[in-house]
Amino acid sequence: MSIPITPETKIGELLDAYPHLEEALLQQSPHFKHLKNPILRKTVAKVATLEKAAQMGGIPLRQLIATLRQAAGLPAEHSTADRGTIGRPAEVDGPVPDWLDEAKVKLMIDADRLLESGQVPLPRVHQGVRELTPGQLLCIVSSFNPAPLLEVLAKAGHQVYIRQGPPGAFRTYVLPAR
Repeated sequence: MSIPITPETKIGELLDAYPHLEEALLQQSPHFKHLKNPILRKTVAKVATLEKAAQMGGIPLRQLIATLRQAAGLPAEHSTADRGTIGRPAEVDGPVPDWLDEAKVKLMIDADRLLESGQVPLPRVHQGVRELTPGQLLCIVSSFNPAPLLEVLAKAGHQVYIRQGPPGAFRTYVLPAR
């Protein structure tokens, strides 16, 4: 089975169609090592797009797409449909929202620690959001931009802000919808 490799291609679909591209992904960024985790492979990889993977890995989307297409033996040319999303910047360190107050952070979740123990952070984040009272914040600490997680939280109506500290240090703040 052959599928197009575009920014909207889901990682799981890509690896199902081109299993040999796992190594090409792993070589692009150390953040992709989590693809070896079978739990993440069955969950996050099924919803995360290459665009989100590029954001998480801190690599240019155009570079990731070109590398994967070359490794799959496909032309490196981008179609007109691809041009609308390639190079879109990650939404990190935007204007600080009025609701962000470090003193209101009542729960911290270390996404890296959860991943290293074989757990997916999303269920713990959902549980944490339910445990907070109005006005309290949750903070997710990670060594990567958790782009797919941000998308899920925003779709659920939660307000999300992400701040990057030193290289490899992200803090994602969540104000639960009420």
